[in-house]
Amino acid sequence: MVALRDGRKLIGVLRSWDQFANLVLQDTVERIFVQKYYADIPRGIFIVRGENVLLLGEIDLDLDDVIPEPYEEAPIEEVHAMQKVEIEGRKKKDKAKDKKLKNYGFEGELGAEAIL
Repeated sequence: MVALRDGRKLIGVLRSWDQFANLVLQDTVERIFVQKYYADIPRGIFIVRGENVLLLGEIDLDLDDVIPEPYEEAPIEEVHAMQKVEIEGRKKKDKAKDKKLKNYGFEGELGAEAIL
């Protein structure tokens, strides 16, 4: 399982890596969690640049298919739509917060919304 800086979670078989944490994943699935739903998007072979890796961990094969209690599988289209609404809401909230902070002299990093 690999968590990326942009919030995506990838699950796959680690086939190769190097000293910069560049990864090659096989049979990769991107798992999206929104509210109490999740969806798996098959991605196949996935190459991840090391600077985008936030967390890399091994999943116990016995627990691989167990999904945490509150989550239910839903169609990809529905989960994608809910994720889009959630991201837009978060952007609005962050924009208002940044505006308030700017009034007090604080200025955020450029391009910080990419990390969401």
